[in-house]
Amino acid sequence: MDAPTTTSADDGTSGDGSGWFTPRKPPKGPEDERIPTSPEASQHQAPPPHAQSTAPPISVEQAKPARKASADALLVQRTMAEIAPVADKVTSYFYALLFTRHPELRALFPAAMDTQRDRILKALLTAAEHIDHTDVLVAYLKNLGRGHRKYGTQAEHYPAVGECLIGSLSRYASTTWDEETEAAWVRTYTTISQTMIDAAAEDEMRAPAWWFAEVVSHDLRTPDIAVVTVRPDQPYPFLAGQYTSLETPWWPRVWRHYSFASAPRPDGLLSFHVKAVPAGWVSNALVHHARPGDILRLGPPTGSMTVDHTTDSGLLCLGGGTGIAPIKALVEDVAEHGRRRPMEVFYGARTDHDLYDIDTMLRLQQSHPWLAVRPIVDQRAQLPDAVREYGPWNEYDAYLSGPPGMIRNGVDALRDIGIPEGRIRHDSVEELVASD
Repeated sequence: MDAPTTTSADDGTSGDGSGWFTPRKPPKGPEDERIPTSPEASQHQAPPPHAQSTAPPISVEQAKPARKASADALLVQRTMAEIAPVADKVTSYFYALLFTRHPELRALFPAAMDTQRDRILKALLTAAEHIDHTDVLVAYLKNLGRGHRKYGTQAEHYPAVGECLIGSLSRYASTTWDEETEAAWVRTYTTISQTMIDAAAEDEMRAPAWWFAEVVSHDLRTPDIAVVTVRPDQPYPFLAGQYTSLETPWWPRVWRHYSFASAPRPDGLLSFHVKAVPAGWVSNALVHHARPGDILRLGPPTGSMTVDHTTDSGLLCLGGGTGIAPIKALVEDVAEHGRRRPMEVFYGARTDHDLYDIDTMLRLQQSHPWLAVRPIVDQRAQLPDAVREYGPWNEYDAYLSGPPGMIRNGVDALRDIGIPEGRIRHDSVEELVASD
């Protein structure tokens, strides 16, 4: 569960919660009696006719203030500034409150909390900090609410999380905390939770909470990189450039994000490029243990790194390591649309060994004269620097996928060479940091 909410407690003791964060049930329609309400039942719902691109987590650039902050936002930001130096303590106390007061919620979380620990609180605080940026925030929260369905999160769980959020903040923001601040946080959290609840309810009417998927092939390209192909148990609509979350049978309730390595295929199969990393529970399981016949679970597709097929702009793509997977999907997507748009792919790796999919990319280049593939091998992984040597790129849309550091450096480099920020798309750095 990334983030589900509560009553205040200035000393860590719980109030009765009456009226606090009480979720509003979505209005019933004439067909509600036929809509399953549990994740298990929702497995049999028909998926949407086509995948919708959803917003990734909020970035600093997206959330630049366009007007003076509201009174609630100022109070929330003041709290955030005070708790920043003790964020670990706030997080630990939050979970202690949650599992002590609401032990029934413990089953929604993985047995080992090390990798999960920061996610709920980080998601909630991120949303709260940007409460004034409605356009970006609503897309973020709707995506979050839809994604939470796979954890088994229900509307009635939100008050519990909110209660413990307020309890944790009031304890560690003691210098600035007062009734006015508490009221601002209650209003803020109520807005956040209701947006997520409504999005989940809407999504339940058109898509399952998760999909089961059988591994049909496991291609070990290097000792630590595998291409894993799965067959979902029902149609799985998505767009090239998006990603999903995967859960393996070896680590129940631990989900990690992986990009689709191809455009949607007629046979419905999905492929992922997975690199095993030290202490990576899911990645090591997928690379070293998964075999044909194993059953995984898939969350819903998400991500906005998709191609705008209404323009003829060239496409500049930077893929580092297994970040080449969604870039390959974008190439296939452009080819399927039949438009001869110039497409430049820079495939970066630290060694030749790490160019595990170069043969596939070069075959695509031979088939499509509008595609240029440029492998860049550099021990320092300075892929963005290599891009500066080519160009000009001011008429191109840019796509980046790879390690978080490469994306950060790449965005800076692309801005420097004249690509407007609005034409630069990439996987969310926050999501990449959270995945293994």
